Amino acid sequence: MKNIGKLNLLTTSLLAGTIMTSSISGLAYAEEAKAAPPATIKEALSASKALFNFRLRYEGVDQDGLNNSADALTYRIRAGLETGSYKNTSFLIDFEHIGDLVDDFNSTTNGKGTYPVVADPNVTELNRLQLTNKSLPDTTIVLGRQRIIMDDARFVGNVGWRQNEQTFDALRVTNESIGKLKLDAAYVNRVNRIFGDEHPTNGHWTGDSYLINASHPTPLGNLTGFAYLIDADEASAASSQTVGARLAGKKDAGAGKLSYAFSYAQQEDYGSSNLDYSADYYLLDAAYGIQGFVFGAGYEVLGGDDQRAFNTPFATLHKFQGWNDKFLVTPTNGIEDLYAKIGYTLGDAGPLKGLKFLALYHDFSAETGSADYGSELNFVASAKLGSHALTLKYSDYNANDFSTDTSKIWASIDFAF
Repeated sequence: MKNIGKLNLLTTSLLAGTIMTSSISGLAYAEEAKAAPPATIKEALSASKALFNFRLRYEGVDQDGLNNSADALTYRIRAGLETGSYKNTSFLIDFEHIGDLVDDFNSTTNGKGTYPVVADPNVTELNRLQLTNKSLPDTTIVLGRQRIIMDDARFVGNVGWRQNEQTFDALRVTNESIGKLKLDAAYVNRVNRIFGDEHPTNGHWTGDSYLINASHPTPLGNLTGFAYLIDADEASAASSQTVGARLAGKKDAGAGKLSYAFSYAQQEDYGSSNLDYSADYYLLDAAYGIQGFVFGAGYEVLGGDDQRAFNTPFATLHKFQGWNDKFLVTPTNGIEDLYAKIGYTLGDAGPLKGLKFLALYHDFSAETGSADYGSELNFVASAKLGSHALTLKYSDYNANDFSTDTSKIWASIDFAF
């Protein structure tokens, strides 16, 4: 019975989308036969749009301890359709295909264990299938396979950096009817992870998870409270309940602008977890922007426990703790990340628009004990060429008491149509 329930969100949205599409077609035929102008249907159909994106990326990895370096030239094709709104309801469907042109890498499913990991396996899959309804005042309801990003994606995100994004089979409701309060809640019964369904253990996780987020503007910035109750049947160690708060804001400061974020959360075992632990998280982050430059620093801590450290399994993990992805799973003794950054926006340079540069330095250490996890340098340059996005990116991790020295380089272009 439980397995049947897990299929309901996706199959219901598929059935409802089919019924809606069939109803539109049937009504259009009937009204055309009566020569009555189908104004609402025409408006809905004329607002429909095709969805298409193509990304080509090279990723090279040199990792100590492995016999081979990785060279991966991968591509992603994403195509679909989003209808216009009919009776406050729209339907969206898109598919993804990820393939490779150079396959000298460990995709996690291709059996090339002597190469470093580049987690972009070959896969063809349904990416999103969702119904969106806005019938209730100041309320949006989304049912089906969908993209969910909450706040800065530290706890819930789509892992958009990887070729195969993470999606959720979920019912999500957002409401803004109470003053300036924004309520965002989702029930999730399946997470479609970046590894694809061919992965033996990590392709998808099922379970009853609840994501709750409430935010309200204050004079100091946007104040958010959140509770994320994650239950993963296939990965019980990832099951956890996290409750916390976040304040993020911006203020004019002299000729520039100061931005800041503070966050605290506590995490405990939950659901199918066989562990018994409690761990804390906190973040202090500030940056100052002036005349195209940005200077920033921060301190992020994921606490450790005898059994399990603070983890964020639904997050866009690549965005945090360095781009080398050494800490996708937090070490048992936790981690402290002291970082600094400097960036510059050059603007337009010939055919390139919005040319930006960013450099970051991370110093990693254990939250419990005295282990030195090493340091990492990150560099990125990005720009637009017409409507297409160009990215050149580099990461160098210098190991000490954890993992091994690893350097990575990426060059990618996102074609948007």
